[in-house]
Amino acid sequence: MPKNVEVKAAVHDWDQLIENAKRLSKSEGILIMQEDTFFNVSKGRLKLRHLKNGGGGQLIFYNRADMEGPKLSDYSIYPTGNPVELTNLLSDALGVKGFVKKERWLYMVGQTRVHVDLVEGLGRFVELEVVLTEDQSLEEGEAIAQKLMGELGIKKEDLVTGAYMDLILLSK
Repeated sequence: MPKNVEVKAAVHDWDQLIENAKRLSKSEGILIMQEDTFFNVSKGRLKLRHLKNGGGGQLIFYNRADMEGPKLSDYSIYPTGNPVELTNLLSDALGVKGFVKKERWLYMVGQTRVHVDLVEGLGRFVELEVVLTEDQSLEEGEAIAQKLMGELGIKKEDLVTGAYMDLILLSK
């Protein structure tokens, strides 16, 4: 199962974060419109991501500790050409926990996916996903994440625990 080290934080200076992400990635980034449906499962998290501007979708299962700062995430991704039908099937079988809609700007910085997200009902966030190679340790991934946090201007007090789905449910 692939692994990455993840960081999530609230964003207060959107323009500065975008400027830093563009500079570090040497790109304008890619805009991805996403709608995630989270399903009821007994462990981890299971979501169906519907890629609104690229067609298709991804069924994603992941396990990640709910804590601030860099954390290990194990995940599996299964692509689907028909996210609507798969969402209907899983909704009937498991029940729906909730929905997350977001505009995501993706920037690649080395082996790290930098997501700058505008999440409907929550606000602005940044996620770092340091994709680990098979021979990399958690500590190496954490060091990469910490360095990138500094370069992007992510402050410790802005770190967030949990998934967007958890934050949406807490806000209700």
